Amino acid sequence: MQIGIIGLGFVGLSLTSVLSSKGFNVVGIDVDKEKCRKISDGISPFFEPDLEKTLKNGLKKKLKIKSDFSLVKDCDLIFVTVGTPQNSTGAINLSIIKKAMMLLGENIRESKKQHIILVKSTVVPGTMKDIILPILENNSKKKAGRDFGLISNPEFLQESTAIRDTKFPHVVVLGGYSTKFMKKVKNFFTKLHPDAPIIITNHQTAEMIKYANNSFLATKISFINQLSNICQKIPGANVDDIAKTIGLDPRIGGLFLNAGPGYGGSCLPKDMKALIKFAKITGVRPTLLNAVEDVNTKQLEEVISLVKRKLGILESKKITILGTSFKPNTDDIRDSIAIELIKKFLKRKVKVTVHDPRAIENTKNVFKDKINYGKSIEDAISGSQCVIIMTQWKQYEKLTKNNFKQMKKKMVIDCRRILVDKKLDVDYYAIGIGNDKNEMHLM
Repeated sequence: MQIGIIGLGFVGLSLTSVLSSKGFNVVGIDVDKEKCRKISDGISPFFEPDLEKTLKNGLKKKLKIKSDFSLVKDCDLIFVTVGTPQNSTGAINLSIIKKAMMLLGENIRESKKQHIILVKSTVVPGTMKDIILPILENNSKKKAGRDFGLISNPEFLQESTAIRDTKFPHVVVLGGYSTKFMKKVKNFFTKLHPDAPIIITNHQTAEMIKYANNSFLATKISFINQLSNICQKIPGANVDDIAKTIGLDPRIGGLFLNAGPGYGGSCLPKDMKALIKFAKITGVRPTLLNAVEDVNTKQLEEVISLVKRKLGILESKKITILGTSFKPNTDDIRDSIAIELIKKFLKRKVKVTVHDPRAIENTKNVFKDKINYGKSIEDAISGSQCVIIMTQWKQYEKLTKNNFKQMKKKMVIDCRRILVDKKLDVDYYAIGIGNDKNEMHLM
């Protein structure tokens, strides 16, 4: 069996690496020739734990990386993993996937294989039936369900655990019609992931499942962040103890109950906005979804408000941001709350210095020389009037009072509460912990 994967971004490269490392005959296809060259050399264009190791393992076997779209005609299974970025209205931009489907259709037109096309790209309900299927049929001159299979196969990967999630998915969703192609794909995934439940449904339900999944995760985050703000007003209240306890309830679960400055990343903000936009188009007023997004937006203002209360006028103040990636163990800064915080500080003419173990180059691409970049944690902190911990990197959990000695004004805002049990000899504020808990750490 030959497997083709179109689009070598986060999802596509993770899938390509895992399948090839398992011995499948895989060709990864991307229009970016320079990206293909690097991947062929075993170099990932982004950081993801275990990705390069898995990629290099695949390259030792049958993996090929090409920019030649015509190679899809030799593939039995074709996964489409191209991006669907957000446009200015909040809706998703389908131009990339439309182009990919046109090329795909043209290249399978003369093929005698009965290809099965699985779309992993995130698209709103109705896209497969109303847009993707017609493009494929018109450009291939073939009929879906008879000459080729078309199946929705949404992904549920988390950055920093993508390889594990690809190897051991919690569920496999297959959307489409009940055909011989669906049967073949079910058999493929049953053998590939024998312990994962397989949900077979129609296209539009499969498309909606992805948005339902991410919007619920965003809701959990905004919920715990709302509680965090309440806890901060209650002397002694600790949001982490609350989250841990309610997370033990099997009806709730402990995941995505880590209070912080808000949710970010390449999926949750984009998918929330797209679902809100889609709901309005259907005539539904998404009151809850709007509230979730509103809480997330205001969460960052809580941090800024605290800084202003303690430092006064922010202009010319020296503030250090520790962590610019949207979560630890990734270099991804897309929709990172830390990046948004920096932008807000710059508008207030704050002198910003940042540090991040992995995301500095991506951060430089955004801000250039508008901010300063610490060569080390100590360098970033030195001379600062306030340090704000935004990302829960392991390196920041090891900070002690010695690391803050060179600050001009010793003030630390810990959005992740990772230093709450340490005596830091600073004016310390842990987001989500009531005032008297904070005062215990004002040494």
